[in-house]
Amino acid sequence: MFDQPQNQALAQELENTRIKSRSKGDVELSYLEGFDVIDTANRIFGYGNWSYTISTLEQVSQESNQNQNIVICYKAVVSVKVSDATHEKHINREDVGFGTGIAKTLSDAHESSAKEAVTDALKRSLRSFGNQFGNSLYDKSRQHQSSNQAQQPKPSNKVNTPSSQDYSKLSNLGLSVMQQGSNLVVIGDDIFAKKDTIKACGFKWDARLKHWCKQQEAA
Repeated sequence: MFDQPQNQALAQELENTRIKSRSKGDVELSYLEGFDVIDTANRIFGYGNWSYTISTLEQVSQESNQNQNIVICYKAVVSVKVSDATHEKHINREDVGFGTGIAKTLSDAHESSAKEAVTDALKRSLRSFGNQFGNSLYDKSRQHQSSNQAQQPKPSNKVNTPSSQDYSKLSNLGLSVMQQGSNLVVIGDDIFAKKDTIKACGFKWDARLKHWCKQQEAA
């Protein structure tokens, strides 16, 4: 099915610079971003030699959180088809993914959750092709370190501020608050879909630094 260069590319170890991380409660999760796995599929399989279809996309739940934001969850089933150079042979993979959208408006919540569900299902389908698509991240015996972890101090949801503000709302969304100089910075996955909750905690978007931050109160 695959030629020698493709097999060699698939067999390579996953580069740490591609690995991202986020906190979910007290657990540190490693993952690959959606655009990254698509770029990798284009590079290894070829732009015209793979495709995916959305078999199922359905809403699972809808509720409101304590900030009166709309919280919607979607489930997606995505099928991936990979062909050889002649398109005479094919491999099909399929998996399920989930996404959560949190927003003030119903349309924004639907949009975020649906997109996140499809991306999650696509990544899970492609991971059956091995390390280059993040399958090794599921192996707990391996030590993975993301480029974020290598360059930044370990994030913590417990930040020592004079007001002792509770950031559990952000933690529940898989986000973390870390101190960076005199500022507090929010980091995590799919961060813009959760901007309403971030704003509610007093953070503002810094277009120059490309992150959500706010000034830490002086002791």
